[in-house]
Amino acid sequence: MLQIISPKDPFDAIVVGSGATGGWAAKKLTAAGMRVALLEAGKKITPRDFTEHKRAWQLPYLGMSPKIRQERPIQSLCYACRESNYERFVNDRENPYTQEKPFHWIRQRVLGGRSMSWGRQSYRMSGQRLSAGNGDDLRRAYFAESRDGQNGARGDDRTRGYPH
Repeated sequence: MLQIISPKDPFDAIVVGSGATGGWAAKKLTAAGMRVALLEAGKKITPRDFTEHKRAWQLPYLGMSPKIRQERPIQSLCYACRESNYERFVNDRENPYTQEKPFHWIRQRVLGGRSMSWGRQSYRMSGQRLSAGNGDDLRRAYFAESRDGQNGARGDDRTRGYPH
């Protein structure tokens, strides 16, 4: 539902999108005392809308709907754009963009962003991958958040290997 709000005081920051990155940015900015406007173009989905785990025989086109490629030629290149959830992805015909070089811009219009196409899971990166070439600042900040339990990550900075 569209909400129009006219605040008396201006916002300190505007965050576009409530996905993994936008939601985290809004959290950090508000925790720092800033007034933040969080803009979202997508609709809220309910547990009934989580249909990714339906079997092909439960879908009208057995998982091969011709509408996906017709309406979403770019979005359909994403592994997660399937008959069970393709309506969450942007209709490329209605929302075109210009490409100077080939680029597949995968976009969703759903509260929570693209994280909804990953089965609502975001795996953490290991300290080894975070510190590759950039020193340890990013690594320390990431694992400090992990230890505080703020980002839902598990493990510590001694973890080797890849996401778990």
